[in-house]
Amino acid sequence: SRASKACLRLFGDKDLEAKPCEHFKSEMLKYAVTLGEALLMGLSGMFLVCIMGPTGAGKSASALALAKEFPVCVVNADSRQLYRDFPIITAQPTAEEQSVCPHLLYGFLPSEQKLGAGEYARDAGALVRDISQNNRLPLLVGGTGLYFRALLQGIAPIPQVPGHIHAYWQQRCASEGAPALHAMLCELDPDYAARIHPNDRQRVTRALEVIAATERPFSWWHKQTSPPPQFGACKIGISLSLPELEPLLDRRIEAMLEAGALEEARAAMERCPDPSAPGWTGIGCAELHRYLNGDISFSQCRELWRKNTRAYAKRQLTWFRADKDIHWFPPPAHGRRAAPCARVP
Repeated sequence: SRASKACLRLFGDKDLEAKPCEHFKSEMLKYAVTLGEALLMGLSGMFLVCIMGPTGAGKSASALALAKEFPVCVVNADSRQLYRDFPIITAQPTAEEQSVCPHLLYGFLPSEQKLGAGEYARDAGALVRDISQNNRLPLLVGGTGLYFRALLQGIAPIPQVPGHIHAYWQQRCASEGAPALHAMLCELDPDYAARIHPNDRQRVTRALEVIAATERPFSWWHKQTSPPPQFGACKIGISLSLPELEPLLDRRIEAMLEAGALEEARAAMERCPDPSAPGWTGIGCAELHRYLNGDISFSQCRELWRKNTRAYAKRQLTWFRADKDIHWFPPPAHGRRAAPCARVP
């Protein structure tokens, strides 16, 4: 099909000439056919295409390559790229990149707010339906596995936790530490506590705040029936191993710093100095906040940023590799984009 040929040209024809290996040719042809068929189905309103994978693997470059050949609309599926204050640190598409095709759900959320998986599924689902009705292909791009799962498979209908309850458990975790709260969780919800690490601050506090707000164990909510899937999807994973990713991630952090990440964080602190605000909890943001607050040196900040980014990429690889419906392929033949250096007005 025309779509398959276009995908092959975008993602592999140069490599096919340089690498005559039959196995490599077979993989690239499979990629072209898989993605080409998905594009055609998406344009008919039946499907959407997801581009997923670890941070820094080339997801945005893949989306932009497709946008030059097909009438796509990119929908963000990265929980960090929602934040208005951190376009550089979260590697949001630049103004120039966003001019290639419509980009939605990027850089709109204040640092004080959070968009949970259920809220994301609601908002992204409405956008996907609207995009399809306007004869464009919905292209979900990002690395937040729970966002993809919530949209494509549904999510347990957990009620929203009041802000004061969320703040209470965040404060207790800051003063007592995650292991102490995990011990409490073992008493309140042993099933869920056994599934998470005692140092996993985010999951420990999330479980405790839901228990406090609903008076039911967090594991009970997970057993409730999720709504049926609304969309069919072709899942494309951009595949790079952790050893391949590490030098790329290091270079990206340096590029972000050169592009003004520190100045961006300093400006964000003036608007929202609270380190527990959702916008500040992302990797890069949290480390820069600690440096600007005088808690660590700049060299410590940079090293922590690198270490935490690598650990995050490893967790993403583990999450996505467990999904057997993902078709894994290398990044586009035309290369990976650098860190963003311009804020979208």
